[in-house]
Amino acid sequence: MLGIRTRRPPPFGGVHQNDDKDIQVHRPEEASRQSLWAEGRLLLRDLIFALMIAALVVVFIVQPVKVEGTSMLPRLHDGERIFVNKLIYYDEYRWAPKVERGDIVVFWYPDDPSKSYIKRVVGLPGDTVEMREGVVRINGSDLDESYLDHKYNLSPKSQAPVYVRPNYYFVMGDNRDNSYDSRSWGLVPKKYIYGKALFRYWPISAISVIHHEDISSPPPTAYQPSIEPTNAER
Repeated sequence: MLGIRTRRPPPFGGVHQNDDKDIQVHRPEEASRQSLWAEGRLLLRDLIFALMIAALVVVFIVQPVKVEGTSMLPRLHDGERIFVNKLIYYDEYRWAPKVERGDIVVFWYPDDPSKSYIKRVVGLPGDTVEMREGVVRINGSDLDESYLDHKYNLSPKSQAPVYVRPNYYFVMGDNRDNSYDSRSWGLVPKKYIYGKALFRYWPISAISVIHHEDISSPPPTAYQPSIEPTNAER
């Protein structure tokens, strides 16, 4: 047996691959490697495309925000994370959402724009806002705020009327006993509002859509403030 070479049989029975130029030879291992590389390139392309879309969404549509403090109890809690709708930047367009009474908005603090606050819009441009023993009045009519929790509003306070100038908003926290808001430092310029609360995504157990509170809007009147705005509100 030594020194005798055994001839390997043709790969296709009695027909050799060189006998017919039209015979197609399939090599599964090579095809598998090429298919894997092609799938990898497609996956990488899709991933890059998805990241680009996500970046555009974050820049122009939604932004993640962390809630700090307890001024929005019971609706929002300290440490929760939410998405805010940034399309309100473009509210001059018909298709863009508007800032409405009852919206929870995120804005730059007027006295220090390096800080961001989150509060609820109570007074719209042209409104006159006052408080009588803890009850908010808009243009002389009591505001129905059924979303408030009584245990966070145990200190009924009164406040003189404040006129909300055009392109400004009057904002307040839902935890009225522990909220630093327009009652203390005045109105929020429209240009400082950069997001409207849209969706709570953390903690997982509290994932939910943040619904707009349908506050009963007082009928339009010719009501005027009994006093002029203070210097802090100008």
